[in-house]
Amino acid sequence: MNFDKIIDRSGTNALKLEFRERLFGTNEVIPLWVADMDFKAPQEVVEAIRKRAAHPLYGYTNRDEEFFQRIVEWQKKRHRWHVSREWVEFMPGVVPTLIMAIQTFTNEGDKVVIQPPVYPPFFDVVKDHGRVIEENALLNTQKGYRMDFEHLDKITSSNDVKMLILCHPHNPVGRVWSREELTTLGAVCQKNNVLIVSDEIHADLVHGDQPHIPLASISPELAENTITCMAPSKTFNIAGLNTSYIIIPNEKLRKGMQKILQSSHLFTGNMFGAEALKAAYKDGEIWLDALLEYIRGNIDYVMDFAEENMPEVQIHKPEATYLMWLDFTAWGMSDAQLRKFMVEKAGLGLNYGPTFGSQGSNFQRLNVASSRKVIEKAMAQLLEARNQIAH
Repeated sequence: MNFDKIIDRSGTNALKLEFRERLFGTNEVIPLWVADMDFKAPQEVVEAIRKRAAHPLYGYTNRDEEFFQRIVEWQKKRHRWHVSREWVEFMPGVVPTLIMAIQTFTNEGDKVVIQPPVYPPFFDVVKDHGRVIEENALLNTQKGYRMDFEHLDKITSSNDVKMLILCHPHNPVGRVWSREELTTLGAVCQKNNVLIVSDEIHADLVHGDQPHIPLASISPELAENTITCMAPSKTFNIAGLNTSYIIIPNEKLRKGMQKILQSSHLFTGNMFGAEALKAAYKDGEIWLDALLEYIRGNIDYVMDFAEENMPEVQIHKPEATYLMWLDFTAWGMSDAQLRKFMVEKAGLGLNYGPTFGSQGSNFQRLNVASSRKVIEKAMAQLLEARNQIAH
């Protein structure tokens, strides 16, 4: 588990490398944008994939009972959530799951609530399918981001609001929502007959004292009104295997999702993804704990570096994920100027803040799931470029 080792990803069709020219206009940037990691997956996962690949037939496959039992055991062990086997269903990815939920439980013209600044595909899955975005923007306070429950209650009281997509833990602001916050959110949505689809893909990547609490685990009433989306992909760096799952205690909701999964012919899945999930959830916990310690070190490094060298750059320390949300408002640049500066002066390929919503103006998202040396180099380049414009 040598997370310091720099692994060359060139020649692997890695998105974060191949899309640099398209996104930044040059390949000469350190790519710290797309949310995957530059770390080798757990050896147990690598061996499980190798073992399956050794069999020379790669036809259609299903998932065995172990696949589902590993999920049940993982939820109990990591999140203290007692999940019944029948609540769990395979899905080909969290974003496709969001699309299928929207298609199943809303109609064209219906409104779907999202809470920006938020993961950019949340906007797309609503707009691209003829639904209308209803924003319940997060409040950026000195103590971190908070939900605006008064505004949420107001907008969800409208009969045309049918669904809320929750990001939990939140990407990009790094919040791990507390039990109190989740309970209040759930009560508002239940009162106003709004279905909650909870994207909990970053559930295993929590850093602080606040644990991840699956929304549906809080009460039977909330469980009946929640579709939970999870995956091992972010946790174990296996996003390319397109394997995720939903947990839905409500039988009617579950059957609705199973029906659209079947009708879309997406149920066969990726054979290597199934083997990777089983191996990761069975034997990956030691690797994960070491990973979290390393990522926390990278987060602390960035926080300390910024405080010492560029204190005008505001950062709320993330409670989860390996993503950091950097506020460059004090630099007085327009979004276009900031983007140009990052690429041409600092040589960094970060995520452009406005893609997370208008609340992302003056922000950039930084992925710190790389070798410490890479993060140190990136911050040194940022400081050097900043000092040049400051004089």
